[in-house]
Amino acid sequence: MLTSLQNPFVKQIRKLQSAKERKAQNLFLLEGTHLIESACAVDYPLVSVCCTEQWLANHQSLWESLGLVAQRTDIVSAEVLSAIATTVNPDGVIATATRLNPQTTLPCRGLLLALETVQDPGNLGTIIRTCAAAGAAGLYISSDSVDLDHPKVLRASAGQWFRLPMAVTDDVYATCLECQKLGMQIVSTASTAKLTYWELDLLRPTLILLGNEGAGLSTQLLGIADKQVSIPLQKGVESVNVAIAAALLLYEAQRQQR
Repeated sequence: MLTSLQNPFVKQIRKLQSAKERKAQNLFLLEGTHLIESACAVDYPLVSVCCTEQWLANHQSLWESLGLVAQRTDIVSAEVLSAIATTVNPDGVIATATRLNPQTTLPCRGLLLALETVQDPGNLGTIIRTCAAAGAAGLYISSDSVDLDHPKVLRASAGQWFRLPMAVTDDVYATCLECQKLGMQIVSTASTAKLTYWELDLLRPTLILLGNEGAGLSTQLLGIADKQVSIPLQKGVESVNVAIAAALLLYEAQRQQR
């Protein structure tokens, strides 16, 4: 059992809490039973797994399976697990996994979402989960958004991180142009738009643009949109959370398909 916070392996895993170290080690953290089970369900490559004795006593079968797929497995003290976790109350198991090179393109069909400079990891994870739940074909994320493998993104996605097709793009504008050329309509939200989101035809192939939590979409992306739609708000309310906006449009598209 690993009990020392000074153990070189423990220190190495703790460093993965920072984006710089995740990139340097080419690894990221998976925290919690559900997330690790989701990774195993799609055969995502695990490098190491650490668990407490209490967790092991309740998950013997899963532990044996993890031993077959991970390069290394260790039992650790509760103190060590708490130190390497980013959550306040970890459930007893943490894994590290290899960072795979993200896709840069997605098929231009169905319903796609593109995010520009989204910074909150909870928002991104929630949008990933919502895209999967609503049947979106995929998600584009600008390269200046929060890291796709930020621990909170993974947790907020509730395992859908491993299932939703996603791509990271250095140029959202160029991505939109390419989708337009292939017949997709580009849709953005704007508070001044006269068309409400439920009046839009979402039965045709569509790319929905959503922007930064504070600044919204850039002028360039607002300008490329074929249609701008508004989300009606009560007086005194300036906007809704970007994840809420995503959910409203995605589920309106699902409603129209029924």
